[in-house]
Amino acid sequence: MRLSEVLSKAPDTSAAQVEGFLGSTRVGWGQHRNIRVGKIIRNYFCLTCGDVRTFFSGDALSCLITGRNSISVDAALRCSACSTTAEAWFLVRCDEDLFSPAPVVHLERYTENRRDTAAGSGLGAEQIDDLLERAQIAFDDHLGAGSMIYLRKIFELVTSQAAQAVGISATLGNGKRKPFRTLLEEVDADRHIIPSEFSSNGYTLFSEFSEVIHGDSNETEALNKYTPCRRLVLGIISNIRNNEELNHAIATLGWVGTKDAVPVAAEGVVS
Repeated sequence: MRLSEVLSKAPDTSAAQVEGFLGSTRVGWGQHRNIRVGKIIRNYFCLTCGDVRTFFSGDALSCLITGRNSISVDAALRCSACSTTAEAWFLVRCDEDLFSPAPVVHLERYTENRRDTAAGSGLGAEQIDDLLERAQIAFDDHLGAGSMIYLRKIFELVTSQAAQAVGISATLGNGKRKPFRTLLEEVDADRHIIPSEFSSNGYTLFSEFSEVIHGDSNETEALNKYTPCRRLVLGIISNIRNNEELNHAIATLGWVGTKDAVPVAAEGVVS
């Protein structure tokens, strides 16, 4: 395996043995070295192409020695179909010797700069795509509470819009706004928007958002809850898209896409 394969699988942090890439001549802390470890390949929704595309790096990558057992790798990634670019940064750690012929390495951290050029979903809904992107960026930067706040906003937004599309009122008889859980239960009873995967705990997962937002969870707990909560949100969006009546009301929902838009599943390529 080459180092590029480890980087292409980010955020996977599994340890893997790779071909030696630093050579036999040691480089001191704080020094750069260009390395040739294959192309980094990532799949994003290219905002220029309007479709999921493969983004790839050049043959040479910039490597900074950050410690005896760690390196930083910077890469520019370019869309395979147009000139759109994104950037990625990876922190790689080796528990033994980075200069060995076959070091065992793992990804310790990574971040991407693809704002205004590429996205991780391409749902055809600008506001939702933007919030999903912000949630993922917060998660990648280990900001658990921040990532969950964005997911909760999406959860509330799509549920409220679905209610509007099928004529379910968001207010009580006295004119006050319905508690969100009440609105969610009404919409789900009418259109079954909560995925079957979460049929027994969809409402419970919503409470997870509240616990994090109100400070009842620490950052580690929030980060651990992010992935299942994101799956729930994406599943709800998918179910809304696949509902004939709701799909017919796409304009009401504010989504510019149609059934032919990029499916939600495409998002999983990245995160």
